[in-house]
Amino acid sequence: MAVFQWQGIDKAGRTQRGVRDADNAKVLRVLLRKDGILATLIEEDSKARLRTAREVNFTRLFQRVSASELALLTRQLATLLHSGVPLVEALSALIEQVEKVPLKDALTQTRDKVNEGTSLAESLRAHPKLFEPLYINMVAAGEASGTLDVVLSRLADHLDSQAALKSKVATALAYPAFMLLFSIAVMGLMMIVVVPKVSSIFEDFGQALPWNTRLLIFMSNTVVNYWWALIFGTVAIVYVFLRWIGTEKGRATWDTRLLKTPVVGSLALMIATARFTRTLATLLSSGVSLLTALDISRNVLGNTELMRVVEDARASIREGESISAPLKRSGKFPPIVIHMIAIGERSGELEAMLTHVANAYDSQVSVRLQAMTSLLEPIMIVIMGGLNGGIAISILMPLMQINEFVQ
Repeated sequence: MAVFQWQGIDKAGRTQRGVRDADNAKVLRVLLRKDGILATLIEEDSKARLRTAREVNFTRLFQRVSASELALLTRQLATLLHSGVPLVEALSALIEQVEKVPLKDALTQTRDKVNEGTSLAESLRAHPKLFEPLYINMVAAGEASGTLDVVLSRLADHLDSQAALKSKVATALAYPAFMLLFSIAVMGLMMIVVVPKVSSIFEDFGQALPWNTRLLIFMSNTVVNYWWALIFGTVAIVYVFLRWIGTEKGRATWDTRLLKTPVVGSLALMIATARFTRTLATLLSSGVSLLTALDISRNVLGNTELMRVVEDARASIREGESISAPLKRSGKFPPIVIHMIAIGERSGELEAMLTHVANAYDSQVSVRLQAMTSLLEPIMIVIMGGLNGGIAISILMPLMQINEFVQ
C-alpha cells in the first residue's frame, strides 16, 4: 500500500486536499468518489513530496495551530457527537470549515483511518505536533468508556484554561519587554548619533572632562567602533546559554535555581502547580489510570526538579503509597496543595480537590501577575529616566564648563 497526496472538488464545489493510503491511484480515486469528492490530482513519488515541501510546508510556517483553536475544534467535535452525528461525518464536517493547512491535513488523515476501522486515539497519535499525549490518552479513555463526547468537552475546557493561563503570562510580560526594547533603542540612538557629535565639541576646547562624561564617551566609541563585536558577543552568550540549558545537567541546575529565585520562583511554582493539578484532575475524571495520568501530568510542569518529584511519587504509588506522602516528603509543593490532595484521597473526591487547587492557583497567578505588572511599570520608568538623565547630565556638565570658559 502506498501513500498518495490528492486534491479534488467536493459536492459543494469547494477544493479539498489531503493524504491517504491506497493500493494505487485508481483505488484512491474510487474511495474519494465514495466520499463525494472528484479527484483532480493524485501524486505518489518524490515529486509530490517536493511539491508539498515547497507549497504546503511553507504555508505551515505561517499557520501555527494555537491551543484556543484546538479547543474550539474539540468542543465542536464534542457537540456533533453529542447530537448523534457519526464520528466520520463529524470529522468531515470539521474538515470543511478548517482553513489552516496543518490541521486540515491531520483531520483528513484521521478521518480516513477512522473510516478504515482505526480508533480515533490511534489515528490522532500519528500527529504528535498537534495532539499531545494528554489529548490522545483522554480520547482513548473516552472511547473505552463510551463517553467520548463528554471527555472531549472536558478536554476543550482544559485547553481553554491552559490557553487563558498562557495569555495572562504573555500579557503581563508584554509591557516590560516593550519598555526594555524601547530603552535599548533610545540608548543606542543617543550613543551612536548624539554623543559623538557632542564629544567632538569637547575635544575642540581641550578642557578636562568629568569622569562620567569620559565614561559616556568611552561607551559611545565602543558602540560605534565595535558594534559587530557587541552583537557577536551577545549572540555567542545566548548560544552558549541555550546549549547549556539544553543539557540534562544544565536544565536541572537552571530549574532548581529558578525555584529559589525571589518573587519569580514563587510565581513559577504557582503556574506549574496550577497546570499540574488541572491536568491531573482532567485526566482522572476522564477515566485515565492514576499512574498514566501522573506520567502525562508531570510533562506539563515545565520544571525538571518538579518533574523528578512527580516521577518519584509514581514509583512510591506503585509500592502502595498515597499521592500526598511522597509529594510532602519532597518539600517542593506548597503545603496547602499536599493537604487538599490528602483530603481528596481520604474522601474519594481527588478530582474535585485537584480542580479546587487549580482554580485557586489560577486566581493567585492572576493577582500576582497584576501586582508584578503594576510594580514593573514605575520601576521601568525610573530606570529609563535615570539612564537618560545620567546621559543628559554627562553632556550638560561639560557644556556648562565651556560656557563659563567662553565668558
